[in-house]
Amino acid sequence: MITFKTNLGDIKIALDFDNAPVTAENFKKYCEDGFYNGTIFHRVIKGFMAQGGGFESGMTEKTTRASIQNEANNGLSNTRGTLAMARTQDPHSASAQFFINLVDNTFLDFKSETLQGWGYCVFGEVVEGMDVVDKMTLVDTGRHGYHDDVPLENIIIESVEVA
Repeated sequence: MITFKTNLGDIKIALDFDNAPVTAENFKKYCEDGFYNGTIFHRVIKGFMAQGGGFESGMTEKTTRASIQNEANNGLSNTRGTLAMARTQDPHSASAQFFINLVDNTFLDFKSETLQGWGYCVFGEVVEGMDVVDKMTLVDTGRHGYHDDVPLENIIIESVEVA
């Protein structure tokens, strides 16, 4: 069990080591290393998702470990409350950034091993604190440099507990 202690409240996350072993272990390691402490949810889109794990206040990007293999073909779906890995256009570019699905986003699910079909790997779910995640959508967002949908008030992961 992972607990994000945020400035809006606690979010408890269960990881799925059976269906996404590489991704869940990668995320757990970042948590154990304290990587997410002090990071912000830097992209929040109401009716879609809340993304974090890559930036500190002021949109300073953190250095990550190497990318991991995309495990999106694991049968899990991007439904409300699930956590999935964020990535670039490259299907196998995920490292530390993740997002929490605010609604069912099944269009993000694995379809085929093609550039367009890989999808986004679900590796866990919020088991307590979805009300905290929903509060994130109440914060006004704007543009910061090249980034859109950035909360104008920081939503901070103050610390992470791994149980």
